[in-house]
Amino acid sequence: MPDISQAKVLIVATDGFENDELFKPRQALIDAGAEVTLASLKTDPIQGVKNDSDPADTITPDLTVDDVDTEDYHALLLPGGVGNPDKLRMNERAVEIVGEFMDDDKIVAAICHGPWLLAEADVIEGKTLTSWPSIRTDLANAGADVVDQEVCVDGNLITSRNPDDIPAFNDAMIQALSKVEA
Repeated sequence: MPDISQAKVLIVATDGFENDELFKPRQALIDAGAEVTLASLKTDPIQGVKNDSDPADTITPDLTVDDVDTEDYHALLLPGGVGNPDKLRMNERAVEIVGEFMDDDKIVAAICHGPWLLAEADVIEGKTLTSWPSIRTDLANAGADVVDQEVCVDGNLITSRNPDDIPAFNDAMIQALSKVEA
């Protein structure tokens, strides 16, 4: 496994995140040595879901999106779940964070419905990416070339379709982070 012990990764999520799409990549990053920070709209515990509606695990964020300085991180992870990105794309700072990572050519990894935030931040024109099927039209309308594959890497952008793709998604993130210089 590549050494990513110098990497600092920011996860942005809120209530309604797909449980496995936050916890499994987070654990893979931690296991590979990355420092992982979770930001949300509040610092109270946020509620995960399974199958888009069944309550799952909770996790307590480390800070709010308003306290995020994107200069402190090498990568951004955006888990899916329907409610999570739908709430986040209505938060100006959450959308700005996505734009700042993309403007700085830092790694941005989004899975399932997570790419909705990329469309909202207006950063995917001309990019090739994948996502959950129901948001592909939104992504195409935002100028993306949308493909149907387990993981898609276009420069600094890493995307996957659903929880079944998590192993490939995690591998792509860790490979990209292994090339980051401290």
